Amino acid sequence: MITILGASGKTGRATAEILLDQGEKVRVIARNREHLAALEKQGAEVMAGDAGDAHFLASALHGSDAVYALLPPHPTTPDFLAYADDIGEGITQAVRSAGVKYVVFLSSVGGELPSGTGPIVGLHRQEKRFAAVKGLNTVTLRAGYFFENHFMSLPLIKHQGINGSALAGDVPFAQIATRDIGAAAAEALRSRDFSGFEVRELLGPRDLSMDEVTRILGEAIGQHDLKYVQFPYDAAQHAMVEAGLSQSMASMYVEMSQGFNEGVIHALDGRNARNTTPTRFEDFAKQVLAPVYRAQ
Repeated sequence: MITILGASGKTGRATAEILLDQGEKVRVIARNREHLAALEKQGAEVMAGDAGDAHFLASALHGSDAVYALLPPHPTTPDFLAYADDIGEGITQAVRSAGVKYVVFLSSVGGELPSGTGPIVGLHRQEKRFAAVKGLNTVTLRAGYFFENHFMSLPLIKHQGINGSALAGDVPFAQIATRDIGAAAAEALRSRDFSGFEVRELLGPRDLSMDEVTRILGEAIGQHDLKYVQFPYDAAQHAMVEAGLSQSMASMYVEMSQGFNEGVIHALDGRNARNTTPTRFEDFAKQVLAPVYRAQ
């Protein structure tokens, strides 16, 4: 049995779908059972409950040969790191209690750093928790910036005719499609070809700057003169709070942006065959982002 936490999210759903297509026995877990209906139709065993409930999680993980774990996002939490610590400790306790031997954990580029990376600090702490569990084999997938994060830019482009964020326009960094993360996670969960604590980076096909992302996206939506604007950190934080994020979460994202801008957050291994994934942003922009933009 392979159990997927956060199965209603982007990477969890992709991982579950791939494993089910491959004929694996899969259990999926999320807060809302309705969000798992499609996976249940594909043959997944479904369990709905709160990821913060260690007792529920221990029961849900019972009998699992391998587990896909992540820290679910919480954009309105008043203290993100406290939330991440609570959820992460609960998952770790459940893994230990259920006797799980293999975990694939979704982390991020920069996950080796204990501070200065915004929400990635929470992932760093969770990596340390899993590494400390005796007898547990963990592979942590340090993935790049999700292509799907650019969905957040579409309303700005639609209403103001620009793309922008706190990220610098001319700094290239690793960006990746979540489907490719799901494929890597599924392969690791099936093969269980790791022992102890292992790190694998997932970097997408090439590094992209926000200027390049904006040019590619502009071409995909028919706005060939679309420009990217880097917002001041305080203005970006204010805009995120106005959009509904907590002060804590907004400040975390600004700190992460600063980490990318200053080169603090970066891949360690260099690009190679194992960490280079296939989905190009050009294709993603045309096939995924552009239709959503036109439907707004």
